[in-house]
Formats: sequence, structure tokens, C-alpha cells
Amino acid sequence: MSVDQKMDSSRRTLLLATSAAGGVAAVATAVPFVASLTPSERAKAAGAPVEADVSKLAPGEMMTVEWRGKPVWILRRTPEMLASLDKTEDKVSDPASDKPMQPEYAKNKHRSINPEFLVAVGICTHLGCSPSEKFKMGTESGMGADWPGGFLCPCHGSLFDLAGRVYSSMPAPDNLEIPPHHYLADTTILVGEDGKA
Repeated sequence: MSVDQKMDSSRRTLLLATSAAGGVAAVATAVPFVASLTPSERAKAAGAPVEADVSKLAPGEMMTVEWRGKPVWILRRTPEMLASLDKTEDKVSDPASDKPMQPEYAKNKHRSINPEFLVAVGICTHLGCSPSEKFKMGTESGMGADWPGGFLCPCHGSLFDLAGRVYSSMPAPDNLEIPPHHYLADTTILVGEDGKA
């Protein structure tokens, strides 16, 4: 092998190695760039609407989805739970939901589009604690014989009925917030975006 052939072989090897290294560097640079173009889970949770499938939610059960970093409760109310709203009408501070804590289409006794489903932000309007579910009626809930079911904020004792309406003379000044939402189908709720009520 001549000196020229050895030099050509060395150049070719160096050229291939340099090209391969450059290709790897280009791919390594492109991957994070392309990944940055898709929204992260954090960005989605920060404001994007969230779909909730309520098809497997049994009457009396509640599920939680996250929207804008907040827990949003979806409670499938039983006929007994709905009937309890008449019993709390004179005990809550804003029975007609006159304060703007809900979209216009949820300004009713049920505070919902579909009376069967309550969609509410699970944060107390007093200091931002998360209330506990106390759905069982009477002494079974540990709340007393006349308890019709609802929510208890353990931080300062605020009580809410099964429509998220705050009881009178409680630390919480307002009802639980009802987020914008609408139904994509009978069993699919889109939380975070208004639609046709």
C-alpha cells in the first residue's frame, strides 16, 4: 500500500467518524427541540380543558380530575341526595346561587347542567382547604342525626350541602365554585370550557 493510499484511507475514516459524530449531535439537538413543541402534562393541567368519563361512576360515588392545578369533583347524585337539597334550602347562605360562583347555566338549585351530576372545584372558599365528603345521612356520617349529607371542611368547620352551597354562619363566605363545563356525550364531561347548556 502506498503512502497516498494510506492517507486516503485515514482521511476517509476521519471523514466518516466526523460525519457520524455530527449526525449524532444533530439528532441529540433536534429531539429536545421537537419535544418542546408538544405541551407538557403540567401545561395541560395549567389551563387546558380536561375530559372526564363518568360512565363507570355509580350513583353516590365521586371522582376527582385536575384542572388548572385544582381538584374538580364530579359527584353522581342519587335521588335521595337530590331530595336533600330541598331540606338544606333554608340552612344555606346563598340558596339561589346569587353570588357568581358558577356559570349562568348552573345557577339553579342543583348548581349543575344535569341534576344528577355535580361538577365543583373541591377547594373551600375560606382559606383554600379541601373539604371531606360526608355523603351518608344522619349519625352514620358522624355529623349528627339531622345531617342530610354534604361536605365538611376540616380546617375551620365550614359545611356545604350536596350542591356545594355553604351553610349560613360558616367561616367560608361563598358556595363552592362551579367551573365552566359541558357534556360532549351523555357520559363525557369537558371541564374547563363552556358549551351549549
